[in-house]
Amino acid sequence: MSSLGPFLAILIAVACMSSALVVAQNCGCASGLCCSRYGYCGTTAAYCGTGCQQGPCSSTPSTPSGGVSVPSLVTDAFFNGIINQASSSCAGKSFYTRSAFLSALSSYPQFGSGSSDEVKREVAAFFAHATHETGHFCYIEEIAKSTYCQSSTTWPCTTNKQYYGRGPLQITWNYNYGPAGRSIGFDGLNAPETVANDAVIAFKTAFWFWMNNVHSRIVSGKGFGSTIRAINGGECGGGNTPAVNARVRYYTQYCNQLGVSPGNNLSC
Repeated sequence: MSSLGPFLAILIAVACMSSALVVAQNCGCASGLCCSRYGYCGTTAAYCGTGCQQGPCSSTPSTPSGGVSVPSLVTDAFFNGIINQASSSCAGKSFYTRSAFLSALSSYPQFGSGSSDEVKREVAAFFAHATHETGHFCYIEEIAKSTYCQSSTTWPCTTNKQYYGRGPLQITWNYNYGPAGRSIGFDGLNAPETVANDAVIAFKTAFWFWMNNVHSRIVSGKGFGSTIRAINGGECGGGNTPAVNARVRYYTQYCNQLGVSPGNNLSC
């Protein structure tokens, strides 16, 4: 055996260990795995401990000073104040509930972590986008349906399945349904309709997308405008100014309700 033999053996062992513990950067973790603060998947304390974003986290974010928590902000009055603006004929009226929201929230303990103001702004931002995307929780599925399939060897589309917007944040495209399903525990590629049939899973897809793409923008103080870019950047720069204005209007409204200033950089 050459002198490199032991070194190569160590490299192979490390690679095997990595393949077992680290599934993917940016989460999309399989069911039963934690998503670490850095966006990697695994089961040890490094993944499930401090900073764990989702999955069976062993750490629970401390309640910010002042006793502010997400459930204390998203009261029945707050939630119903949004959904009651939807017509009684809306499919989402009997689908989305505060109970489903809180059930999904329990799997994402890092949502709404930080200072009191950060928690309030994150809640306001989440519901501003959900309000705009669903018409005050009227729509479970988007109106203009399409296949939304992008060629992918990792997340191949299933024949006769469509990956149009569903849920509170209207998760779209096969490359989102696939990893979201793997992380949450449903078959996102073969059964994307699950999102429209189970309210808890619907909210979990919203949290999954949020924690992977939006949460860091809130806690880093980039402003609400940055979250618009993360949700639908095509609206920015004149792409759809009325939509941007609507999102900002909802956000400032909810910030006022929650007693926090909306901060800077509101528009994208």
